[in-house]
Amino acid sequence: MTSSTNFSSWLLLGNGSSSEGGESAAVLGAVLSLMCVTGVAGNLYALAVVRASASASSLHVHLINLALADLLYLLTAPFIVHNGLVKDWPFGEAGCRILLSLDLLTMHASIFLLTLMSCERYTAVVYPFQAASRARRCSRPLAIAVWLLSFALALPMMVMIHQEERTMGNGAGVRRLCSPTWSEEQYRVYLSILFGTSIVAPGIVIGSLYWRLARSYWLSQTRGGLGRSPKNRVFLLILVIVLAFWACYLPFWIWQLLPLYCPSAAHLPIHTEISVNHLVTCLTYGNSCINPFLYTLLTRNYREYLRSHQRGASWGFLPCLQSRNGCQRERATGT
Repeated sequence: MTSSTNFSSWLLLGNGSSSEGGESAAVLGAVLSLMCVTGVAGNLYALAVVRASASASSLHVHLINLALADLLYLLTAPFIVHNGLVKDWPFGEAGCRILLSLDLLTMHASIFLLTLMSCERYTAVVYPFQAASRARRCSRPLAIAVWLLSFALALPMMVMIHQEERTMGNGAGVRRLCSPTWSEEQYRVYLSILFGTSIVAPGIVIGSLYWRLARSYWLSQTRGGLGRSPKNRVFLLILVIVLAFWACYLPFWIWQLLPLYCPSAAHLPIHTEISVNHLVTCLTYGNSCINPFLYTLLTRNYREYLRSHQRGASWGFLPCLQSRNGCQRERATGT
């Protein structure tokens, strides 16, 4: 397993002879095609639901951007299916640069947006009086900043990737494939940075926020009894989306980093390697398929939460949430 054959879903297909993993590639093609159709339809539906909510809240801005990131990623699936079936990359060097960069761009945009959503939900609880107008005012600039930062992290891949022609063994002829031009040490450093920015750093931030939120809710319930309120479900659904991202992408990253830091553990039979590659690829695309249903649930629960806050504001019954500044009464916000 080399760095040029195991970076991402793009590089794993188009290597080897036509006899290697033929049935596996056909199965992968069928599964990814189904995921692409289902995921694109689901994300378009999620976009329609969010747009129909007629809300300019920061949550809806982030959900729209998340759905767009999923759509961009799902639209790369047909190229993987074609490449896996014909064992060749006919889309040129520009295709290598654009499509491989989209792989990283959309992954980082998704987790950064989820981190933003978690931060804003946290501030809406702990600092409810300051959070509303700030979140609405900053949501679009922050979304733009997320896409720019994600692009910056994907830029080295765009610069360092190229198309090469490689003579394959067993009489398979010459194959065109996408391959990075960096050294193994540069590759290890770059992948380690990406793992830190897409998994480790967001995990620390989100984990600490939800720990503090859990403590805040526990204190609120023991003192005032919030029960299963709509806002509880909003936080729970955001956490489920985050956990689904990690569950789908962590195996991918383990598979990428294993041969770089523990080469002896990465020596697998070629058919096993192909099967694992296909499995982690399906997991990453699967995340973009399940997200639309979670986005739709989150939008509906958020509307219910806003309605309950409007009723609470008119009746004078708003939950008291514990923060570092003591007990604060929440008001209806559009954060």
